[in-house]
Amino acid sequence: MPKPALRPYLPADTEILANIFAASIKELTGDDYSESQQEAWAAAIDDEAAFGKRLSSQLTLIATLQGAPVGFASLKGADVIDLLYVHPGAVGQGVASALIDALEKLAGARGANSLTVDASDTAQSFFAKRGYNPTQRNSVSLNGEWLANTTMQKTLATPAAGATP
Repeated sequence: MPKPALRPYLPADTEILANIFAASIKELTGDDYSESQQEAWAAAIDDEAAFGKRLSSQLTLIATLQGAPVGFASLKGADVIDLLYVHPGAVGQGVASALIDALEKLAGARGANSLTVDASDTAQSFFAKRGYNPTQRNSVSLNGEWLANTTMQKTLATPAAGATP
């Protein structure tokens, strides 16, 4: 199985990332969220220009398999994971892990001591396996629907004395 390659986000990627975002929500979150909640959540891409602006205002990485984008993640500031979405056809191929590994390293290089994420109920077990601990439960209103998520935090390893990041 090929390892995902990572590259930075480019504005031309907005449409394909919007498609990955929608497919991920519609196909992967059905056990945790109702259809109306999924539709409200996926509506975040209805304004593609605003979605692109959000991606470009953060450190956004794209994971590719055989050159095709299959997932993305973004770091807001130095210590908040804002987005992590993987195309349903690429789940289980190390895409999310590669993206989060890279964001953890970049956050550490930016001086962050910990990372925080508001994990969906679907993503919570993924983050828990990576050492993120729940700190609070949230209810978020999106387009007339209430969605639950959990704020999770991970303390990042500090570089050994004398080590270069």
